[in-house]
Amino acid sequence: MIAKQQLEERFATLFDIPAAHVVRSPGRINIIGEHTDYNEGFVLPTAIDKAIYVALSKRDDNIIRLYAEDFQEFFQISLDDISPVENGWPNYILGVVNQLLERGFSVGGFNLYVDGDVPLGAGLSSSAALECATGFALNVLFDLQIERVEIAKIGQLAEHTFAGVNCGIMDQFASVMSKANHVLKIDCRDLSFSYKPLNLGDYAILLLNTNVKHSLASSAYNDRRSSCEQGVALVKTRYPEVNSLRDISVAMLEEYVRPVDEDIYVKCRFVVQENERLNIACNALEEGDIEMLGQQMFNAHKGLSEEYEVSCTELDFLVEYVKQFPEVLGSRMMGGGFGGCTINLVKRSFVNLLIERISPIYKNKFNLDLTAIKVVASDGTSLL
Repeated sequence: MIAKQQLEERFATLFDIPAAHVVRSPGRINIIGEHTDYNEGFVLPTAIDKAIYVALSKRDDNIIRLYAEDFQEFFQISLDDISPVENGWPNYILGVVNQLLERGFSVGGFNLYVDGDVPLGAGLSSSAALECATGFALNVLFDLQIERVEIAKIGQLAEHTFAGVNCGIMDQFASVMSKANHVLKIDCRDLSFSYKPLNLGDYAILLLNTNVKHSLASSAYNDRRSSCEQGVALVKTRYPEVNSLRDISVAMLEEYVRPVDEDIYVKCRFVVQENERLNIACNALEEGDIEMLGQQMFNAHKGLSEEYEVSCTELDFLVEYVKQFPEVLGSRMMGGGFGGCTINLVKRSFVNLLIERISPIYKNKFNLDLTAIKVVASDGTSLL
């Protein structure tokens, strides 16, 4: 948590003017439901207690002047000249401004300062948090009256158009819409959503960051999407009303996909079963059955590793290692795969001991530092 006063003081020093507003927008985790989003399935994210913060004020010209604490760097551009730029970080902000202008909103020049404590590169969606913080802050600064869901959509389109990442809506949606001590069950087909209680009792969420990102990630992602689309096309020949894997059962896959291509069958079956696991997990949360939730996480990892094949040696090692401890109820890789974090459900009294045990073993095996990140389910974007 970064104190509001600290952000205001830094802003005043950099821009010689007081900040009008300070906004916090959090990173996110996903409890279960991986690679389901682009198949019109379900996801189960929540915001965390690590966030991106922006402080901002109006200017009396049409200049946008930005400063990023992480890069110790100013950036300036006129509202008339907005387009994607070479040095990456301003694009997440400029993309949001561009979306607002495209929608016909009246936005003037502004100064904006950005800082944060979302660990970068851990798959916690710092970019979505920055987009949502910017959208929310400009909404307040210029009194644009934009609904929260629309702010999430603006953030997603900013990422598509200015950052060049064709992401789903989950990250932005979770950043803006989350509620403390709850998870969001989001239907990626129509963006309908509901809150499920996340009462973990004696258990806590611990992320273990492998600190690797294997180069396979983007090509594998495209291959998996293609497999899913091919599976749907095969079933559609018999069931024309089918639009995505969301509409398909394992029995349909057995009949129409397996005889044609075993690998496509296995990939599609994973997605269908991941949606089933997510629904079991939601029921477990409503009944306070944390053990069942943990079991679905272990099951999901097995599927991600052995069937969907998006894990890696480092992730698999971390999940296998924690299985020996009864204090760990569940563990799986989180995110697109080939690196990033595992998400673990660990008894609170065991968290520090687990970190102490696993870190040197991981270092010894992979010659990499393991970064442990303790997180708590938190509220979405807010004005400080």
